[in-house]
Amino acid sequence: MQLDNRDLEILRILSREGRISKTELAKRVNLSPTPCWERLKRLENSGLIRGYRADIELSAIGPSVTIFVTVELERHRAQDFRAFEDTVIQRDEVTACWALGGGFDYILQVVTKDVDTYQRFIDTLLHADLGLARYFTYIVTSTVKASAPPFAVLDGTQKK
Repeated sequence: MQLDNRDLEILRILSREGRISKTELAKRVNLSPTPCWERLKRLENSGLIRGYRADIELSAIGPSVTIFVTVELERHRAQDFRAFEDTVIQRDEVTACWALGGGFDYILQVVTKDVDTYQRFIDTLLHADLGLARYFTYIVTSTVKASAPPFAVLDGTQKK
């Protein structure tokens, strides 16, 4: 799909302000509402926009802990990767999972109410016979930065 500067600007704005009105979005990208809406629908239909989410302050709801887990599997066969991925996709505690090239096979972002709940989650994975060779746990103590994708870096328009 070919993207022009207006498409990229629409994506940049939406990645930071997902609740912006269509009228305001059109104004910010210097388009009338109908052409802006058509571009937005094209971006959604192409799969570039996967969805819209709110950035929730979990501590306002109750206790929570965010944990990153690196995982290495014992075997590296397609069915082993598929079994692991199928399992973590089904677990609500896993808010993100990335397959890695290099030393570890995966890194997971896990959110639970406390460390004990996290340990029960890990115990479940270990008892599921998924072939976990080893895992390392990294508990987030504070969020330093969490932001939208760096469009200026990706499209080469970042000022030097």
